[in-house]
This record gives sequence, structure tokens and C-alpha cells, in this order.
Amino acid sequence: MDKPRVVAISQARMTSSRLPGKVLMPAAGRPLLAHHLERLARTPGLDGVMLATTVNAADDPVVECAQALGIAVFRGDEQDVLDRFAGAAALVGADLVVRVTADCPLIDPALVGRLIAAFHDGQPLDYLSIDSNRYPRGLDAEIFPRRLLDEAAAKAADPAEREHVTPYIYNRPDRFRLGSALVPDRPVDPVDQRWCVDEPADYKLVRRMLETLLPANPGFGWQDCCKLLRDHPEWVDINRSVRQKTLH
Repeated sequence: MDKPRVVAISQARMTSSRLPGKVLMPAAGRPLLAHHLERLARTPGLDGVMLATTVNAADDPVVECAQALGIAVFRGDEQDVLDRFAGAAALVGADLVVRVTADCPLIDPALVGRLIAAFHDGQPLDYLSIDSNRYPRGLDAEIFPRRLLDEAAAKAADPAEREHVTPYIYNRPDRFRLGSALVPDRPVDPVDQRWCVDEPADYKLVRRMLETLLPANPGFGWQDCCKLLRDHPEWVDINRSVRQKTLH
């Protein structure tokens, strides 16, 4: 049996309602999207990386950023993200899809690689994810076969399933083989961290982290991020209000 082709597909657009243009905001001299894509591309076990964006002219700069890094791009419907992912997966010839979002510039390639390895090991699975309640937010990733993405794109009728891509799979445990989400080996310290960029306070924190970590350790991982925040406990307060808001 041929080895399945594993491709990471990340979604990005300029028209975020809470922080428009966030993916191209600068940090350490480069757009957040460039940090995200370059880190993602270092993931062990990946055969390719693709960016899925929209056909809107506003997203032309997103396309240019990705293409400058040698990342393939698929452009599709802004609202039907599920169909956009299915089109991207077909274009790149993926057998297994790793889904991530471009508002995660601190994504950890080693952790995504662990997700891919875990999906291959043991009993056959249809879906596996990183537990975003146990890891800091902003490290999120999920993996599933393209055939299920195609099925979801053909059959999903709920608007939430079209927007969020994978609920069609993980909300049907009676039909699909769902693996136990990956959790850290030990509790995260500091706890309750949020490293995805949705609001200005998130951007302020993540930019500060990138500009501190990159000069000394370009290949930093998520544990290095935790250590940085332990060394600078006052930084934890930067986006505390956003974290508290998302809990309610």
C-alpha cells in the first residue's frame, strides 16, 4: 500500500471581523502569516503545505505572502470554508489533511508532527486533534482523511458545519472513529494561555513573544513559550481580558 500523502491546509483571510488584516500584521520584521507558514512547513511527517483563502481581491496580499514563501494557494468561497478546504485538498492531492488556522503564528511543528505520528500509530482512525483545552490556544491542529472531507463537503447542510469544516466528522461518533485528543505530558504552566491572534491584546502578546524568542532561538517550541511567560509573569495579563471573555 502506498504511503498516504499528508498535507497541512491553513485558512486565512483579511476580513476578520474582530481584527481585520491580522494575518499580515508585522512581528519581528515579518507578517504573522509568514511566521505561521514557515513554522508549519517544518512539521515532520508532512508532504506539503497549502493556504486556503478566498477569491476576494482583499485577499490578494495573503496570496502574495504565501507564494513568496513557495506555499501553494487555493482560492474559494469566503463563507463556505468547508468547500474551500475540499477544493484545496483536491488540488494538492492530499490523502490525509491536517487542518490549522493562520491566526496561530506560534504553532509548534514538533507538536503537529506528534499529531500526525499518533494518527498513523495504533488502531485506524478517522479523526484526531490536539486538545485545545489542555494545551494553550494557538497550537490547535486536527487530522482526518480527505475522503471524509469530500463527504462532508457533499452532505453537510448545517451552516456551522460549512463554516468550521470538521464538526460533520467529530459530531458523529456513531459513524466515525474518533481518537482521544492529544494532551500534554504534564499540566501547562502557566495555565490558561491564549496564543492565537483574534483581538489587539492577543496581537500585542504574540508579537512580544515572537520578537523575544526568535533572535535567540529561531526553532523555539511551545514549551519555550511557556518558559518565557514564567520568566515574564506580567505578560500573562496582556490578553487576560480576552481569555476571560472567551470563557463566557
